[in-house]
Amino acid sequence: MDGYDVVILGSGQAARPLALAFAAAGRRVAFVEREHLGGTCINTGCTPTKTMVASARVAYLARRAGDFGVRAHAVSVDMTRVRERTRRIVRQFVDSSRAALVAQPAIDLLLGAGRFVGPRQLEVRLNHGGVRQIAGEVIVIDTGARTQVPRLEGLEQVPWLDHAGMLELAVVPEHLLVLGGGYVGLEFAQMFRRFGSRVTIVQRAAQLLPREDADVGAAIGAVLATDGIEIWLSSQARRVANQGQAIALVCDTPGGERSLVGSHLLVATGRTPNTEALDLQAAGIEVDAGGHVKVDERLATSAPGVFAVGDVKGGPAFTHIAYDDHRILRTNLLEGGQATTRGRMVPYVVFTDPELARIGLSGADARREGRDIRVARIGMDQVARALEMDEARGFLEVVIDARSQQILGATILGVGAGELMAVIEVAMMGGLTAPALRDATFAHPTLAECLNTVMAAR
Repeated sequence: MDGYDVVILGSGQAARPLALAFAAAGRRVAFVEREHLGGTCINTGCTPTKTMVASARVAYLARRAGDFGVRAHAVSVDMTRVRERTRRIVRQFVDSSRAALVAQPAIDLLLGAGRFVGPRQLEVRLNHGGVRQIAGEVIVIDTGARTQVPRLEGLEQVPWLDHAGMLELAVVPEHLLVLGGGYVGLEFAQMFRRFGSRVTIVQRAAQLLPREDADVGAAIGAVLATDGIEIWLSSQARRVANQGQAIALVCDTPGGERSLVGSHLLVATGRTPNTEALDLQAAGIEVDAGGHVKVDERLATSAPGVFAVGDVKGGPAFTHIAYDDHRILRTNLLEGGQATTRGRMVPYVVFTDPELARIGLSGADARREGRDIRVARIGMDQVARALEMDEARGFLEVVIDARSQQILGATILGVGAGELMAVIEVAMMGGLTAPALRDATFAHPTLAECLNTVMAAR
């Protein structure tokens, strides 16, 4: 076998910076990728979807031009141009990743499918033909996850789409059926509503974004309903079938069995890890009931010298968490540190419009922990900058320890929510109290001024 200091299997968002760090430290690295350099985020996730969200927002604002006193002609959407813009930006990101890797002589880029054949030993079937047998002193698994296909009668007979398929549409669907009310479903639902589709969301749970507090799910539902999206809650899809050129979906709802007929079906009911083809048992690597690689707080698997990062290990499935995984391994394996996942903050943003951003504890989280808290909340209609922008939908809620006045978390539904959340996160990292932000001097007129207002709210 060809021996390497490090073998990185998969190219999620931890993989490239980790490979470059090892190469810079003089280690010989094998970088194995089956199909898409950059993983889900660059190719079918964050980069293309947020690019298309931006196009959809332009269409939305163009239709609202009259609200701002601007006359505009009828708005139409050219999905071919939208798709090409998206592809161009994806290519730019992928090419940048490839260039960084191939520029390092210590990195061997192997394009093919890898699987374990023994402890820290792999076989790589190269895409252009041939097989490589390789071994590494350190192995890092970063193979990510893919769309989880639900058990739904008739699904295999209809032309359903996942998030990747939606990115390739050259036409605006007449009626898009969205199966699932998580962040993927909501982002695509609003995006295509703004492109001009009729959209219906079918959600099994009693609220959208079921991991959020009930009031947050209701608020985001109200935003989407105002945008003209039909939402079926507590509705379980039972069967689906072709109906001529359309797709018929039958659901159990609180009102009994109901049918929907749409032109396109998006399945957004969850993600499953890419582990079944890796032959992990050959290397003594344990997985959980869902197929995720089991790791400890230092990202080590059950096999010595083997680590897992990103979505393949379960936990929060966010690009920034995968990137932080890379920092943990870099610190421990190259710098002699003792970094762990224990206690790390997990910020995230749902890129609807307005955005939904979260950091730390929600009010319900804090109450379940028995904490004595104060919940400070204001509507975005109390934020001067939001009113000036005619973007006053949503709210800002901060959870504060009643005794120490430490900020425990925040939930923001509003324009610029992700950026406001980042300010609160930095304050939490620095140990600033709610009164410190209440009394801070922020420039006027900015969205950040709302931190003065909310920290003083009762």
